[in-house]
Amino acid sequence: MSLDDDRAPSRQRASGEAETSVRRVDRAQSSPAKITRAEELRLQLADEIVRGALPPGAALDETDIARRFSVSRTPVREALRQLVASGLVDAQAHRGAVVARPSVKRLSGMFEAMAELEALCAGLAAERMSPTERYRLEAVHEELRVLSYAGNPERFHEVNERFHNAIYAGAHNDYIAETTLATRVRVQPFRRAQFRNLGRLAKSHAEHDRVVVAILRGDKAGAANAMRAHIELVRGEYEIYTAAASAM
Repeated sequence: MSLDDDRAPSRQRASGEAETSVRRVDRAQSSPAKITRAEELRLQLADEIVRGALPPGAALDETDIARRFSVSRTPVREALRQLVASGLVDAQAHRGAVVARPSVKRLSGMFEAMAELEALCAGLAAERMSPTERYRLEAVHEELRVLSYAGNPERFHEVNERFHNAIYAGAHNDYIAETTLATRVRVQPFRRAQFRNLGRLAKSHAEHDRVVVAILRGDKAGAANAMRAHIELVRGEYEIYTAAASAM
């Protein structure tokens, strides 16, 4: 991406402004940089569910999972609670937690809501982001560019969360930001899976690039449209991923 002259003022005015943060609603932790054991378990189990390693209807016994990962039942219980909230797991009377998969219609609705919420945040960020916030968004975007060549989907996913969080914060509407985060936690396992597709990291960065350019230029409609298109492509990549996984 060419970092044109539209970006220079943000660098010159970046010092002296406080970073805007978004209250995390998708994980409980003492430090934004430190992942909890429950969150780690949630991601591992979600990945196994999306890949089909844990098939629909499979029982998720707290004791068995705790033994498998050498942890107490407390983080397992929290991880399962989060998976129930995401729709990947059902909590059934007398059966405990079992693997579920949202219907095609349900998943389609989740992605549609996610696309509109993220587009709203991107459009508002184009209007409201401070110079410091724009500069930091560029920095995270550049970090993702480097990672797109490294071929590490796990690390890319972690930094990708920071990228989207920066845009939510830049919208300067706490309610919209929190609603978007809450929706993302329900869609996150499906979004995360598509990073395993061949060439997906570079494609994702290119899609981000269109969002970043529009935000830095203050193009509200352009930023919203670019973000909406990005999430729609994420959905398509997830469908490619699941089709490939099912064929194995």
